[in-house]
Amino acid sequence: MAEPDRGGVLADRRLYLCTPDRDDLAGFLRACIRGGVDIVQLRDKDLEARPLLARAGIAAAVCRDAGVPFILNDRPDLALEVGADGVHVGQDDAPPSLARRVLGPGAVVGYSTHGPAELDASLTEPVDYVSAGPVTETPTKPGRPGTGTGYVTYAAARATRPVFVTGGVTPDTVAPLVRAGARRFVVVRWLTEAADPESAARVLRRAIDRLLPEQG
Repeated sequence: MAEPDRGGVLADRRLYLCTPDRDDLAGFLRACIRGGVDIVQLRDKDLEARPLLARAGIAAAVCRDAGVPFILNDRPDLALEVGADGVHVGQDDAPPSLARRVLGPGAVVGYSTHGPAELDASLTEPVDYVSAGPVTETPTKPGRPGTGTGYVTYAAARATRPVFVTGGVTPDTVAPLVRAGARRFVVVRWLTEAADPESAARVLRRAIDRLLPEQG
């Protein structure tokens, strides 16, 4: 049986920004949210706990003011401390069961999957959504080959929770991903490398909404 959507936090969310820390973090997040991002994850593998907690606090405040869920990567303890809406864990991070115990039943717990076996195993985990990918090889996941769109189709058919597709999401790739079954998208470089993040987010969001108007 699917876990319930925690308080409707994920309802109608379809454009999920995953970003490392950056000097202009608050302004960058505000711009992306104005452009159509509706869920945010801070993912920084280099910061130690105390500086990560400080930066997560900034991100959480921006998201709270905008009414956008804030997810912290990997660290359920820091997510609890900063008052994040939830945590996202990978296959090599703290297990979802531990994240759930730390954060409680009302938090969002997300889980990375990279292939059918991991997707199938996630069905019994106490998670609220899964990510599927990366569809194409990406520098944010060095050494991990792309899954291709076949895995998107598999995940969309099998998952009992929302699926956010990762890897190479741009306005040009949205259409083939939608044809493969994608309905929710994780974006990284299209926004983190954009000279104008708000405009870039708006272009991507329009591409998604044009193809999935029934969710608009």
